[in-house]
Amino acid sequence: MTIEVRPASVFEDVRQVLGPKSPTANVCWCLSYRIPSRLNNELRGPDRGEYVAGLCRADPPPGVLAYDGGEPVGWAAVAPRSETSFARNRKIPHVDDLPVWSLWCVRVRPGHRKSGLSHHLIAGAVAFARAQGAPVVEAYPLDNGGARVDLTMAYAGLRANFERAGFTHAADTTSVLAGHPRVLMRLDLR
Repeated sequence: MTIEVRPASVFEDVRQVLGPKSPTANVCWCLSYRIPSRLNNELRGPDRGEYVAGLCRADPPPGVLAYDGGEPVGWAAVAPRSETSFARNRKIPHVDDLPVWSLWCVRVRPGHRKSGLSHHLIAGAVAFARAQGAPVVEAYPLDNGGARVDLTMAYAGLRANFERAGFTHAADTTSVLAGHPRVLMRLDLR
């Protein structure tokens, strides 16, 4: 397995990882934390994909994709916190006033899980943020203590995976996902 992580600038590849089987379905497309909740609720079916296509054409693109032999197999959303709802989130504190980047979603396609792809995605997202000038990358993973996590809610990542990537615990939060507390993890890139 040769994994390459690249900026998510090819919409068709993002669609393969995040998009629904039916174009009229209202799946997340990893927009829930990226755009205001009103817009998130208004975008329905194909409009969600069209919005993401626009993000893929932007500079910088909306995250990174992992490829295995040219096939897109994973996704990580990373962007300046100021451009996400984490800028205003009352449950996840701000540790300081640095212009941090948020890494909030790690998704691996079925059939490719349990192969270490999340580690590649985290490292690739950090490298992408560093290349964009980010001084710090934050993540808000589940602190599951080794307990099983429902795959639909594992998108936030697991604390242990971020610790392996060099992130350190910066703060507790009042956010809970799938019955597990979320913690604020940070990696200083300065």
